[in-house]
Amino acid sequence: MGYLWCFARKFIPSPSGRERFNVLGALNAVTLRMETITNRSYIKAWSVVALINKLREIHPGEKISIILDNARYQRCHLVQSAANMYNIDLIYLPTYSPNLNLIERCWKYVKGKALENQNFKDFKNFQESIMDCIDSFSGKHKKDLETLLTWNFQAF
Repeated sequence: MGYLWCFARKFIPSPSGRERFNVLGALNAVTLRMETITNRSYIKAWSVVALINKLREIHPGEKISIILDNARYQRCHLVQSAANMYNIDLIYLPTYSPNLNLIERCWKYVKGKALENQNFKDFKNFQESIMDCIDSFSGKHKKDLETLLTWNFQAF
């Protein structure tokens, strides 16, 4: 149906132009704490290296394993060298298996809680909404995430 009949017109503002806000995150599946790197250009290998460096600074001397999907910027030599240098294990998921990646469930949750059915006055409010949702993972959203981020995977 191409038309909707109503008595009063309602205009919904929409943003003009396109601004980019990228969030690269590492989720601790036990504590539900997420460490992030954000930028306004593109996520590249250097962003992953910065996240690896941040994780090592937060957890010095601990054993760290990072589960990654098969994005090209995550499989490159630069990222693998940085992980070796910081003594971090990189585990790559099989292709086409987003259901095994817990962080994909997180991003879906963030989109639903922070962005769905909302109009933001400006780009800054948009960014704040996303980051506020992520920052409250281990607080306000912990109950929801405990049921969403279960470790029960079906094995074949």
